[in-house]
Amino acid sequence: MKQFDFTVTDEQGIHARPAGLLIKEAKNFASGITVFKGDKSADMKKLLALMGLGIKKGETITVRVEGEDEEQAAAAIEKFLKETF
Repeated sequence: MKQFDFTVTDEQGIHARPAGLLIKEAKNFASGITVFKGDKSADMKKLLALMGLGIKKGETITVRVEGEDEEQAAAAIEKFLKETF
């Protein structure tokens, strides 16, 4: 299992169009990817679940990656988040 925290810096938080791209990136990997915000969690491969978290600027999320390609998946998702949000 790989896990990292990320603080959103985008003014609009995690919103629809870039969230769709994030999900597309997550689907490139076999590993399960879960996003945690407070006591809520969502599958990063499901747009409505991710949008349901309502992640805003300044909020910190935790991303947990578990599976056969978790090293590559965690690195790619962390890079995508830093470049996009």
